[in-house]
Amino acid sequence: MELPFAESYKIKMVEHIRRSTREEREVWIRDARFNLFNLRSGQVFIDLLTDSGTGAMSDKQWAGMMTGDESYAGASSYYHLKDAIRDITGFGYFLPVHQGRAAENVLFSVLVKEGDLVPGNAHFDTTKGHIEFRKAVAVDCTIGEAYDTTVEHPFKGNVDPEKLEKVLKDNPKDKIPFIVLTVTCNTSGGQPVSMENIRTVSSLAGKYGIPLLIDAARFAENAYFIRQREPEYAGRSIREIVSEMFSYADFMTMSSKKDAIVNIGGFIAMRDPELFRQASVYNIMFEGYITYGGMSGRDMNALAVGLYEGVDLDYLETRIRQVEYLGRRLTDFGVPIQVPVGGHAVFVDAKRFLPDFPREEFTAQTLAVELYLEGGVRGVEIGALMADRDPVTRLNRFPELEMVRLTIPRRVYSNNHMEYVAVALGNIYDRRHTIRRGLKIVHEAPILRHFTVELEPAV
Repeated sequence: MELPFAESYKIKMVEHIRRSTREEREVWIRDARFNLFNLRSGQVFIDLLTDSGTGAMSDKQWAGMMTGDESYAGASSYYHLKDAIRDITGFGYFLPVHQGRAAENVLFSVLVKEGDLVPGNAHFDTTKGHIEFRKAVAVDCTIGEAYDTTVEHPFKGNVDPEKLEKVLKDNPKDKIPFIVLTVTCNTSGGQPVSMENIRTVSSLAGKYGIPLLIDAARFAENAYFIRQREPEYAGRSIREIVSEMFSYADFMTMSSKKDAIVNIGGFIAMRDPELFRQASVYNIMFEGYITYGGMSGRDMNALAVGLYEGVDLDYLETRIRQVEYLGRRLTDFGVPIQVPVGGHAVFVDAKRFLPDFPREEFTAQTLAVELYLEGGVRGVEIGALMADRDPVTRLNRFPELEMVRLTIPRRVYSNNHMEYVAVALGNIYDRRHTIRRGLKIVHEAPILRHFTVELEPAV
């Protein structure tokens, strides 16, 4: 008999989480103005809001924190991190920042100007926010299959080369500061990008003289899928695949709170010393001196260790199999999801879940609130709220995908927790025809509104 799969770690510490009653949750979500970001953590039983900074660090990471060097300039922790980044990614220059959106803020301050176009694969919310804040335009060049959640395509994060080349050919070179490739592509369902596609995008970038930026928050998970789904890379090590992925890029940003399994941190890495010098000015202005960039020495040490742990095959297999398990159980209950299941989350297709629901009443947000009321599970809307308004007309944008993301923190929950989540959503699916009205906005910020939006039931 084949041995069953088991996690590649054992547990040293636990944290108590409290079950609440539906009556309590009804009060709490109303007080939170139906925005799941406004809930207190103690009001949540299973928290699948994000995998960003919510993972459990290892004993070696905690040990690294104990030896952190807190010198303002030239700390040994900075050099530990620099060596790890060079070893894993191949980039010779880097700037530490406190998280991914800070990396975007620093880099885009150098590169993006009003009127620019930034093509890529389904830009993430903060990426699009930083582009539009500078009065530039994010151009989505993702393949069409990404927007049909029923289609089994191994690399739904891929860029459509024809779409991309049209943007590059039809616009002046000085209006396109870079192409951004997000691996894995969060907005399309945590979907990977193939090595073939990375190579193709890099070739087009070179043909038109445009730099290629990789948003590498989940680069290791992307490498795992390349190993599993591209025959050419079967049996290759994750480190080898990662090295090739980054060899095609000119620079990268990373929210290290994902695949480096730390609670805070990020960085920009590049090959060009002149870009490093220009970005250093903004790093000092926005983040801190260039050898700490808004991070403590102990956090840089934990990040250096986490980068190596994040590319470990046993860890990645454990991580991604748990996500697959949740997806499989939801499918067993008939819940419609984006297939194949991505790397860091299961994305529930809210439009197929509630097919007759008025889109103006925010289908995915309504479903996310229902999940919280049913079981105290906090997910997050990836739909019309996050898509925000058109920067010119200020009218709501209604994206092709309207989804609830169930984002699984790394090394935190067991499969019993995943079973609980699946049953909770299955219960809602059984009574889905009773959900007739949704939500309306009563207050929204001028940009990235979904973080602080206030809602109330539509009547």
